[in-house]
Amino acid sequence: MTDPRLRHLQVPVVGGSLHVGVWEPEGEASATILAIHGVTSSHLAWAWLAEAMPGVRIVAPDLRGRGRSQGLAGGGGMATHADDVAAVIDALALGPATIVGHSMGGFVAVVTASMHPEVVAGLLLLDGGVPFGVPQGLSPEEAVQAVLGPTADRLRMRFGDEAAYLDFWRAHPAFADTWDARLEEYLRYDLVRCEGDLAPATSYATTVADTVDLMTGSDVPDALRSLAVPATFITVPLGLTAAPPGLYSPERLASLPVEAPTLVHRRLADFNHYTLVMSTAGASAVAGLVEEALAASRAQKEG
Repeated sequence: MTDPRLRHLQVPVVGGSLHVGVWEPEGEASATILAIHGVTSSHLAWAWLAEAMPGVRIVAPDLRGRGRSQGLAGGGGMATHADDVAAVIDALALGPATIVGHSMGGFVAVVTASMHPEVVAGLLLLDGGVPFGVPQGLSPEEAVQAVLGPTADRLRMRFGDEAAYLDFWRAHPAFADTWDARLEEYLRYDLVRCEGDLAPATSYATTVADTVDLMTGSDVPDALRSLAVPATFITVPLGLTAAPPGLYSPERLASLPVEAPTLVHRRLADFNHYTLVMSTAGASAVAGLVEEALAASRAQKEG
């Protein structure tokens, strides 16, 4: 059920080319957004939003180490991804752009706004972009487990065929009530051939580097303190396994005014970390937030 509006591009970046998906409206676009997926995801995480916003152009890269960008040379880290995002915005002449980031994509968005302010008009951060507040002093492996847990374990698993991978995800509590054909397409895209079996496309090594950087690096905290564009941070009460308290507990959120004084926080009920973006209801809610973010960016530009 591939969306006929979706086309694919290759954008040159340091170390190779970044794979980019672009949903084009049938007529003239009312607006364009740059959408950044999460740590083990791909551009197809935005398929639900594309359906909910048919008049908006959505430009969504596969971050290096993910999807069809997994063969890029060089490591990860928020600064590297920020450079890649800026390269996409420049190559497609999108800037300054409103950036929507989910999960790790929120962290990349924040750092992009700091490192490349000329290409960013505003930010919508969806359950990511603010440090999680996990214990310091962890080894890289411990850090990944603390943040991602079973999500990281999946990257080392192998599957005999697509059906086995879909069955693995059918048992996941996050999608118990929202499974659909779009999710199946997203999951099939996630697979690559590995020594006769199928494996998730996301690079485990890049995931480790990215997770450690967003937890312990200085780029994200520095960028949050100096945000100069309209930015809204959305959190949900259910986490990676659809259980409370979510990635951000109320106690963790209490320090937001100090860490990010200009960041506007809103909490949405009824969604988990995945279904906030990857479900029909979640995408509908996010579509309204995107419209608000676009309006805020326009108002700042006109003001």
